[in-house]
Amino acid sequence: MVHTMLQDSGISITTHFTQVKRPYFACSNCNEQDLNPQNGRWNFNNQKLSHPAEIKSWLVADFSSNCDMERLIQDLIKCATMKGISKKKLDPRPTFILCVLPQKKNCDIYGPWKRRCLSDYGVPTQCIAPTKPTRVNNQYLTNVVLKINAKLGGLNFLFSKEYFSSLQKVSTIPTLILGMDVSLGPPGQVVSSRNWPSISHYRAAVLTQHPKCEIIDSLFEPQSKSRDNGIIRASLRDFRTTSEQNRESEQIIIFRDGVGESQFKEVLNKKLEQTIKACKVKYNEWRPKFTVIVAQKRHHTRFFQKESNKSFKNFPPGLIVDKKKCHPTNNDFYLCAHDGRIGTSRPAHYHVLLDEIGFTADELQKLVHSLCYTCQRSTTVVSVVAPICYAHLAAAQVAQMIQPQDYSSGPSYSHAAASSSHAHAHAHAPLPKPPYFGKNVASTMFFC
Repeated sequence: MVHTMLQDSGISITTHFTQVKRPYFACSNCNEQDLNPQNGRWNFNNQKLSHPAEIKSWLVADFSSNCDMERLIQDLIKCATMKGISKKKLDPRPTFILCVLPQKKNCDIYGPWKRRCLSDYGVPTQCIAPTKPTRVNNQYLTNVVLKINAKLGGLNFLFSKEYFSSLQKVSTIPTLILGMDVSLGPPGQVVSSRNWPSISHYRAAVLTQHPKCEIIDSLFEPQSKSRDNGIIRASLRDFRTTSEQNRESEQIIIFRDGVGESQFKEVLNKKLEQTIKACKVKYNEWRPKFTVIVAQKRHHTRFFQKESNKSFKNFPPGLIVDKKKCHPTNNDFYLCAHDGRIGTSRPAHYHVLLDEIGFTADELQKLVHSLCYTCQRSTTVVSVVAPICYAHLAAAQVAQMIQPQDYSSGPSYSHAAASSSHAHAHAHAPLPKPPYFGKNVASTMFFC
């Protein structure tokens, strides 16, 4: 019936795919170590960590009933030592706690355990649930060591100097990178880069949002003319403290996830206005340059590589499409950075809402593609930039930490957490009190 109506209106639908050009970015030479990524992944089994963390003492909490703990601990220590993690003089306070869960999914222990360790005691924790309790393979242990090292402040792999030097607008000018995401529940997350010129270290700020509120309001929370407790101000302070020569950020790149096209204008106007106000709290004339990018994954665009007349397959990782399929006037592009081995690859659709920094198309696409290689918990390229992945992981983790008794009649504050006061239709609903993270946790990648 619909087809008949279209024909009567003079509209026809072609049965052929739209042909587009397919430029690539090389995947090799993206890391300091000789990892040689192939098809969006690299082997890390016989490699050492770039900056291994130091462990003074650690604890093991076993909630499983059939795991060979003695063998698991020995294998984990052996794997961590091979990767370069060293054990220093014992300290009565543990550096981290390893938790062995009875099951991987829907475990009631996970949320309360994370809250008790991270919020109450300020100790990073790594939870595992081996599918084979009698023997854990080396790849599984390597992935666990990568997460532990990232949570303890280490760095698993770095960009090579040759590759990073091509991103001069970021490597030579102090640049703060923000990743923002709001989960389906109350919590949202904003992660910010630190240790500039590195683009691989991040910290997270916790905020509480009403469930259907997509616009983050906690970026700017003025207490007086010279004081601001918002997320942006905290991120700027941390950036200055940890950056090379304690330099202030001159550029800010914002990545936002989960926003529809109808909200682009609201995101740009409101978020940018709050960020600018936060920058001017300390220095009234200080105005960094901004680039605002929205990443979308929920769309129906797919790209296929033709093998024969009737056969198609996924493109190799690194596909970028910025012509023909994109908007005729807006600045947007598709990037399929990851390797789709199962099913059809879904590219990320990036919309550049604002670019005051002045990236060329190649520079911006190379930066976005590079950030897909910096996720410290994986030896594969991720489908969207690492700051958005981290924000999503942190939001999902904090969502499981919030308990019914955390709901109060109004918004709440803490040092590393902020709450939203968005005047929305759901503003009358009680907001949960966000978990408090001390300095030992707030400055680490606890969400990895």
